[in-house]
Amino acid sequence: MKALVLPVAALLTLALAPKAHAQFGVKGGVNFAQLQGRSGEDASYKTFYHVGILYQANILGPLSIQPELQYSVQGSDLKGAFTDYETKLHYFTVPVLAKVTLGPIFVEAGPQFGYLVSANEKGQVQVSNTNGSASYGQVDQSSTGNYKRGDFSLAAGAGLKFSALSIGARYVAGLNDINDVKNLSGVNDPRLQNRVFQLYAAIQFGK
Repeated sequence: MKALVLPVAALLTLALAPKAHAQFGVKGGVNFAQLQGRSGEDASYKTFYHVGILYQANILGPLSIQPELQYSVQGSDLKGAFTDYETKLHYFTVPVLAKVTLGPIFVEAGPQFGYLVSANEKGQVQVSNTNGSASYGQVDQSSTGNYKRGDFSLAAGAGLKFSALSIGARYVAGLNDINDVKNLSGVNDPRLQNRVFQLYAAIQFGK
């Protein structure tokens, strides 16, 4: 949670500061998410969603800074020789993006900080491993303890802005290992990273 304190504080400071040419907004869209790094399982992209708020403040000419606060659902569909399940990760994320706008076109890039709220596994997974013999079963269970709370990513994207309405696409690549399984066995892998394609629409208010 500490990883979010400074980005959220910066977002609130910008929102309360009296700046010209600044816009507050709301946004939402779809996530096409994958967990990269599984060994022994095929990870495919899964469709989830994200919603949030943003604050765009002009810095100089076409350059602005845009911090956001989002609720983002991520994860993967995972299939192995004996497994077939969905992993769903619920995050609060704070992208802090530099944005360049030329006419209706904009490009954006910057770091993103994430805090894992909860995680869930649903489907056929390994439920025990006794004396080298694995057993599998259908589950719908919390798996929050299998993942680290903090996630640091880089985000980049582009889009179009028509007056108050913006539409865009963004790619978010996790940089740190989010796997927190203590005793690795079977298909578990010591390094997992989030990969997310986002399509979104935003409504902005202000000058």
